[in-house]
Amino acid sequence: MKVLIIGSGGREHALATAYAKNERVKKVLVAPGNGLMDFFSKKIFIFPYIRVNDFQSIADLVKKEAVDLVDVATDEQLAQGYVDKFRKLGIKTFGPTQKQAEIEWSKDWARSFMNKYNLPSPQFKSFNNQKEAYEYIEKLEEQTLYIKASGLASGKGAIRAETKAEAKKAIDGMTQFGKAGETFLIEQAMIGEEFSLFALCDGENYRIINAAQDHKTVFEKDMGPNTGGMGCVARAGVITNKIIHEAERDILKPFMKGMRIEGRPYSGILYVGGMLTENGIKLVEFNARWGDPEAEVILPGITKDYITIIETVLDKKLKQIKISPSKKVRISIAACASGYPDNYDEVKGKEIFGINEVSRLKNVKIFGAGIKRNGKRFFVNGGRIFHIVAKGKNIIEARRRAYRAMSFIHIEGNNLHYRIDIGWRDVSRFYN
Repeated sequence: MKVLIIGSGGREHALATAYAKNERVKKVLVAPGNGLMDFFSKKIFIFPYIRVNDFQSIADLVKKEAVDLVDVATDEQLAQGYVDKFRKLGIKTFGPTQKQAEIEWSKDWARSFMNKYNLPSPQFKSFNNQKEAYEYIEKLEEQTLYIKASGLASGKGAIRAETKAEAKKAIDGMTQFGKAGETFLIEQAMIGEEFSLFALCDGENYRIINAAQDHKTVFEKDMGPNTGGMGCVARAGVITNKIIHEAERDILKPFMKGMRIEGRPYSGILYVGGMLTENGIKLVEFNARWGDPEAEVILPGITKDYITIIETVLDKKLKQIKISPSKKVRISIAACASGYPDNYDEVKGKEIFGINEVSRLKNVKIFGAGIKRNGKRFFVNGGRIFHIVAKGKNIIEARRRAYRAMSFIHIEGNNLHYRIDIGWRDVSRFYN
């Protein structure tokens, strides 16, 4: 059996590794992939000359390699309808359709859906006119707000504003996101602790896989601009069985029912971005695919064979299986180029040292992202370069292993950046 995954990040590396575990899977193709994916596995093959936006080239590769299953893992390609296109070609494909994925690629549509089906969410208003948005801001009391691009913005489209002046500046800043920021939302800020809950859905039923906690900002203490994610912990210590029950009752069940009513029965990975507030769970967002870096800490802990799970979803038989996550705690730390998420052009092409040393450590995995390889040498090729993932019996053990592994890494010119406080909330909970 051959599987093709679309993408090039740590998420796709984790997926490729999960698929490759099955003996039936003889070959995992990743387009375009990255320079670390095929270095440690003889089953994984990358195609760096293929661009993710070039559907025809990917379709030609699928035909040439006689691929049995395509996994569309990236938000932009889901928004572009790749799942629909592959299925029209008669190719078995995992992921939500373009209409189903609108729950992610249009925050305007998603918030309207949440309101319509009474899912717990903050007060918001959508705009495509700056002047009208300014006028709306002036009518509000002074408060913390979020200004969010409605379209896809690589996880960086939400800007926090503490004052009206900052809110107006954030509105002006929506232009940096191009078409994604033409429509934008002004949302009341929610106060609480964020988490990510992941479920597999087959249109009728769902199965919760695990919960994680991402660290989005580039600097410690949740300071600085948002990124694609600087690190993650699973299972997040803040998640209790009571919270899972509340999420099922107030979010997952009404979501599945609402999507069926809308004629978009949801099938694929569902990412529930939640906030634990004094008034219960509130919805931050839905995503229509695995998160990154959440995939890196959850996928290695799935005890059931991953290809079997995906086939069960495609056959709409999800109700027949149970999915139990590992009891180990996993933590990921993103190794980034200095200057990320802003300008890191000067770091591209710099050599990376220590990868082989990290790969030999027990209870540690390394998933590539913005990295390329020349022979046995590695070089920076993006903002988030790779993710170090370590497991342990608790957050203390997992965290110690992860940061020890990171201590082996050096980037030419001292250009390595990473957060030193990943998992700090769970560390506090452990000692309290």
